[in-house]
Amino acid sequence: MRMEEMAIEGGFHDAVMQAQTNFRGLMDAMARPGSIFRDIALPRPPAPLSPEAGAVALTLCDADTPIWLDAGLAAEKAVTTWLGFHTGAPVAAQPSAAHFVLVSQPSELIALENFAQGSQSYPDRSATIILQVDNLSHGEALRLSGPGIREQAELSPTPMPRHFLQQWAQNIGRYPRGVDLVLVSRAGIACLPRTTRITMKEG
Repeated sequence: MRMEEMAIEGGFHDAVMQAQTNFRGLMDAMARPGSIFRDIALPRPPAPLSPEAGAVALTLCDADTPIWLDAGLAAEKAVTTWLGFHTGAPVAAQPSAAHFVLVSQPSELIALENFAQGSQSYPDRSATIILQVDNLSHGEALRLSGPGIREQAELSPTPMPRHFLQQWAQNIGRYPRGVDLVLVSRAGIACLPRTTRITMKEG
């Protein structure tokens, strides 16, 4: 199959309705950290971009939202062509210039502080990082608390960025600046907004 055909194929079959469904689910998952959005309308992007990550990209990205891809995704011309055709989003030359970040290898991700943090006046001008994880239940158990969580929630994603808890503590410390995370797996999508406090579950 030619590159042009690969780029055209594999998008949403009903772009408006499916994007709306995904957007509502993502906003609910962001409002309730630790919850899992499972009823995802999935496209068929080229590997190694996962269907779930592709769904988030098609739902949130457009011509006004530069994206940055990690090395595993950036190396695949089919991925950049597919994203460009279906979202119109330009690829940022530097991590700090991206509104959305797509990551296929979380354990190799550069430090969170390298991405757009927003400002005190415009905290929304920060990056949302979309991590492709293997699953949300087989990693080290993370205890979540904060806005949108009744008492506590728990999530066990794997793999995660190196020194994640230390990096996240620094991210919390920059509030209202800081990045937000969207974790995507075959089991669904979970969100970790910058307001969420994360500690390792004891025992």
